[in-house]
Amino acid sequence: MNDVPVILVADDETAQRQLLVDALTHAGLKTLACKNGLETLDHLEKCDLLLLDVRMPEMSGLEVLKEASARRPELPVILLTAYIDIRDAVEAMKMGARDYLEKPVDIDELITVVEETLGIHAGLPDRLELPGDIIAESPVMHEVFLQAHRVAQTDTTVLLLGESGVGKEVVASYIHGASTRAGRPWTVVDCSALPENLVESELFGHEKGAFTGADKTRIGRFQQADGGTLFLDEIGELPLPLQPKLLRVLESGAFQPVGSGKEAQVDVRLIAATNRDLEKEVEAGTFREDLYYRLNVFPIVIPPLRERHEDIPALAAMILKQYRKMLTPAAERLLMAYEWPGNTRELRNVLERASILTEGMRILPEALPPALRNAVDRRPANSGVLVGNMAEIERQAIMEALEKTEGNKTRAAELLGISRRNLIYKLRVYEKGTMSGQSL
Repeated sequence: MNDVPVILVADDETAQRQLLVDALTHAGLKTLACKNGLETLDHLEKCDLLLLDVRMPEMSGLEVLKEASARRPELPVILLTAYIDIRDAVEAMKMGARDYLEKPVDIDELITVVEETLGIHAGLPDRLELPGDIIAESPVMHEVFLQAHRVAQTDTTVLLLGESGVGKEVVASYIHGASTRAGRPWTVVDCSALPENLVESELFGHEKGAFTGADKTRIGRFQQADGGTLFLDEIGELPLPLQPKLLRVLESGAFQPVGSGKEAQVDVRLIAATNRDLEKEVEAGTFREDLYYRLNVFPIVIPPLRERHEDIPALAAMILKQYRKMLTPAAERLLMAYEWPGNTRELRNVLERASILTEGMRILPEALPPALRNAVDRRPANSGVLVGNMAEIERQAIMEALEKTEGNKTRAAELLGISRRNLIYKLRVYEKGTMSGQSL
């Protein structure tokens, strides 16, 4: 093996191939990239591991695997497969593939599987140094920013998923600030706040006289963001007739302003966000399937606040700092026990109200909304935040499942009733020693 392992990435989709190359390169690994099976076979002798897409034209991944196994039986191969191709992945495992990953590929899982397969550690950071206005005390939220940090080093399109109020714009802003585009335009558009008849003009601009009221030429948000990053929040609200134009600018950087016969060209990195289930929107015919796949190159799921209670004290302290207030222990316990359906946005509103009602520095439980106090009081005795020993029970269950399956993570995840991706994440957290008696 070379001093620095070489990963051969074989995928016919240009955006996916580049995403994988960027992620592996950022992890300190060397890469080669191929767009078809024949080209892949020509480069077999140059790599230490083959990352192989199952579905490729002319020569499928399974055909490549069969030939690669004959030529270099010692070469580890990891399959990339869509959910519908799982049967192919199982067949590939029988043919000698070491592992398989489902598309869209989770970058953290990819790096973990590559490290395990090669028996190395690719030098990924265990802990990020985050800006002071970003709170990520919980393991799950820190993992979100690890993903954001990795994708920030590329120009890959990012899709942020999560409930309303979880902080999608905060993550998007972090990606821009950690990228090579930092210092260039950072443009934010809330698609849900735009009148449907003005969305196209807002995004792409218009010429004078293009429509009633267009008394002067105006450049759109894409041109404003040229060279930088455009954040389209609530992308699920984008009108269906406008979606082909967005798809085109994502693929080529080209578009026409409203009322113009000339084509404009921009260099923009797009980050989109939504609280909708876009897969269901595609099934319902309200969101284009091709646009969804173009946006979903690198999805990041931001967990709701109820799944990251460890962040609440630090978030509350940061919010209250501007009001020169602080929580009493009793008030903090109420915040920790509440489910926060409105997430961090609701937390901010609650604390702003409490600050107004509090004359001194210390916020008492009485200053919190009655609805919050009543909701906590109505909770069953066994419904609180998981206590410390639950984390150990969870850990033991995972270790037993791995023992039963002789270390096979895919089968262990099936036994536990969780996703393989979730299992790998939990194992990484155990290795880093961040459990500290708290449940994930």
